[in-house]
Amino acid sequence: MELWKRNLFVLWIAQFITIMGMSLVVPFLPFFVRFLGVESEVQVSRWSGYVFAGPFLFSFFLTPLWGWLGDRKGQKPMVLRAIFGLALSQILISFSKNVETLFILRVVQGALSGFIPAALALVATSSPKKYSGYAIGMLSSSSSVGLVIGPLIGGVLADVLGYRAIFILVSALCIIAGILVAVMVKEPPRIHVSPNRPYSLLENYQYVFSSKAITKGLILILVPQAAFMIVQPVFPLFVESMIPGSSMKSTLTGMAFSITGVFMTFSSPFWGKINDKKNARLPISIALLTASISFLLQAFTSSYAALLVYRCVLGASMGGILPALYTYVSKCADDDRKGSVTGIASSFNILANLLGPIAGGLLASFLVFEWNFVFASILTLSAVLFVSRFLPSLLDLGGNPNPHTTDVVQDQ
Repeated sequence: MELWKRNLFVLWIAQFITIMGMSLVVPFLPFFVRFLGVESEVQVSRWSGYVFAGPFLFSFFLTPLWGWLGDRKGQKPMVLRAIFGLALSQILISFSKNVETLFILRVVQGALSGFIPAALALVATSSPKKYSGYAIGMLSSSSSVGLVIGPLIGGVLADVLGYRAIFILVSALCIIAGILVAVMVKEPPRIHVSPNRPYSLLENYQYVFSSKAITKGLILILVPQAAFMIVQPVFPLFVESMIPGSSMKSTLTGMAFSITGVFMTFSSPFWGKINDKKNARLPISIALLTASISFLLQAFTSSYAALLVYRCVLGASMGGILPALYTYVSKCADDDRKGSVTGIASSFNILANLLGPIAGGLLASFLVFEWNFVFASILTLSAVLFVSRFLPSLLDLGGNPNPHTTDVVQDQ
């Protein structure tokens, strides 16, 4: 098996284990906030937003640093740092005594971890450019599979075992995945196009924002992910409002999360292959528009069964958005900057994961939950208009040895 294929296979498994472990806590996190003594429903909504956003507070600033270090020291050490840091943070979270401690430890989690950007950078730098769309789409599908299984199992275990045991289980899963990467992943020799000295972090930011093409990709990574995250902190509470009095609220919430992951799983590689062969503007626009419609339909349903259908549609569309945009940004970058540029791109995803839950929690504390879905729909619809007007095609970049230098052509 070729090296890049073996790395992709192992990192797929490791990322699946990690994401499955992390998503175990998603269905019950607002209920855990309530368990720690927050009684007011308004405060539960607000603290749920803060707790969801907590891991992304420091990781927004640190992820580009990890990408820069990955370009200098290798991407594999960054993957290992992230996954074992994640394991440590979960052990600490299991001992939370109040919601303030939970929030602080979630912030620490973000400072220590960052597995997905590190794994993404390793795949981007080790895969041939002509297969980068497929490789990134395939790696993204591992997250989708983890999102299928994790919330479902996590919801059931939370109803059966309680909340604290789940965090210990997550830590154990991360340690297993870290050992797997340490033993089986081999990083290819790094490319040094610049013979004099490595690029500084500031130079990488200047490089990114001097490219109009890359900047557009960063904006598009930010907007739809923020829309998705506006819904996340209140979604368990939204499901709970549909099934009042149910003793299986964590399980049913996990099912609703998981079914989205099912359709993301099957759609990500499919979208990736399309974007490698066709003009990506139309597929991305279709995916964004479908996601916008799905959010709007969720806002106006009171049926749990109908909600599951709309979550299926959302998963199928989300599988075609972020992987394509990461592929686009990766193809815009020089080979010796891919890790740094991918890290900066991931930081915009993290910024969305930071701003979205905070905005969602505050919004739900003033308005009913349905408005979170309406605002998510509006944001994704605005991204459709941006793509159709401003995003260059992935095909424009496929055979270009240095797309960064052709922004004038791309922007016409």
